[in-house]
Amino acid sequence: MNVFNQISIWLSFQLSIIFLIGIPVALSFWSIKKRNKAVIKLLSIYWKISLLFFISLLLLIGKYNYALFITNISTLLMTVSIWFWNDINDELREYNFSYSLATTTKIWRWAVTFISFNFLIQSLQNFNCFSFINSAACSIWLQPSSSLYIFIKNLFNFFFGANFTQPMAKFLGLFSLLIFILGLIQWSIIKLPKNGRNSFFSENGRN
Repeated sequence: MNVFNQISIWLSFQLSIIFLIGIPVALSFWSIKKRNKAVIKLLSIYWKISLLFFISLLLLIGKYNYALFITNISTLLMTVSIWFWNDINDELREYNFSYSLATTTKIWRWAVTFISFNFLIQSLQNFNCFSFINSAACSIWLQPSSSLYIFIKNLFNFFFGANFTQPMAKFLGLFSLLIFILGLIQWSIIKLPKNGRNSFFSENGRN
């Protein structure tokens, strides 16, 4: 793997932290302050789907062979989740450019889309890493999760006085993945046929 590719992968992870975590957190607080139901609903759906991204980070820490594949699935699902809803899309289109919350949300959606597809393209350049992340050629994909592993390990030791290991991360990641898949299947079978592409953001008490 050449140096340019290594820098590109590192930069992609840094941008992911900003646009997949940092900006959505800021938008969540901003939308609550503005009491904008459409953006609040959009972000609440996004955070539910983004759980898979955090699960994939646990699997990367645990060096699970298919962790990179799951990471790509998570970013693609996150992208779909912020464009899928007709009523939210219609609501955002009604705001003009001067309404900064809606404008920032629109720009953020395009940024997430770009990052998601850029991440996929980079991953496809190292296609073998989809199924064998532990090979020497794929080590660059594990480096960003190493810093997270150290942080979680220290935090876990501070609060519980126990050691957080990579096998533990793998187990927690796989268990969480199972719960996520079951929840996604339930939504696909029950809610999707009933609600379609409507989020019902304007109806109190309806999810």
